[in-house]
Amino acid sequence: MAVIDDAVIDESVLGDLRPELVRHCYRMIGDGAGAEDAAQEVLLRLWRARDGYDPARASVRTWAYAIASRYCIDLLRAAARRALPTDLSERGGAGEQAFAELPPGSWVTPLPDTAESDPAAAAERHETIRMAFVAALQHLTPPQRAVLVLRDVYRHSAAETAAILGISAAAAHSSLQRARKVLAGAAPAPSDVPAGEVDTRLLDGFVRAFERHDAAGLAALLAEDVVFSMPPVAFWLRGAEDYAAMFAGGDACVGHRLVPTTANGAPAFGQYAPGDEDGMVPFALVVVESDGARVTRVTTCLDQADRFEAFGLPARLAAR
Repeated sequence: MAVIDDAVIDESVLGDLRPELVRHCYRMIGDGAGAEDAAQEVLLRLWRARDGYDPARASVRTWAYAIASRYCIDLLRAAARRALPTDLSERGGAGEQAFAELPPGSWVTPLPDTAESDPAAAAERHETIRMAFVAALQHLTPPQRAVLVLRDVYRHSAAETAAILGISAAAAHSSLQRARKVLAGAAPAPSDVPAGEVDTRLLDGFVRAFERHDAAGLAALLAEDVVFSMPPVAFWLRGAEDYAAMFAGGDACVGHRLVPTTANGAPAFGQYAPGDEDGMVPFALVVVESDGARVTRVTTCLDQADRFEAFGLPARLAAR
């Protein structure tokens, strides 16, 4: 984390705080775009209240987390729980045609990765921005979510957590114990590999097979129990055979291209479709998870085509 001067709040301090506030809000609300909006609102509140900041009472970071946590809790009071598409619809088969959409705001959306100044912190927190982990957090009440993230992700002390949330230390401790118990039954196994540690040959092979529409080549890269989903469509399937059969059974992705990026600490690709004679246009964000040897999960986010810039992807590609 950047060193922040607790006596001064200026634009550079707020800029340093923004990436971690986005991640904090994301863990709370489970929506990438919503987390960015929430963090921006928190930064505006910090700026407007800067003249009243008292460094003797709390550090700038602690003050920022207090505002962010309470803001997200307020946002979530009337919001539905977000989940993975696999928890929101029935498993399908390769030959099924499913066009129904998930209820708006019901699924976890991806988060663009930002540079982490502390590599050790980046590795430690990789698991806590995985979509599966963020979905598991949604099983907690908003206050429980805030306590657990502050204590177990950001390593705030019990006293600091209580001060941030405006509750007693006993209440913070009790909430943490309940949250850990719930999460123990909902959290995914830490089996996936951070984006920087995935074998580039696996990712290169995935791109080549996808762009050539080579179903057999793609199947060879998939784990036997790979999971595929494409929010907001209410459809998902499990198994390399079904995934490859679905891929081979249609021409919806023929001529598409993949451009690498990252999301949620995992490899991802901007998927571009032929647009017109001048180039190719954003189609979907494809998030790929791996056990290191095979692809274990592919989430094709059809709702992220207008968010490519946030993931460092070009607005369009030149036609081949």
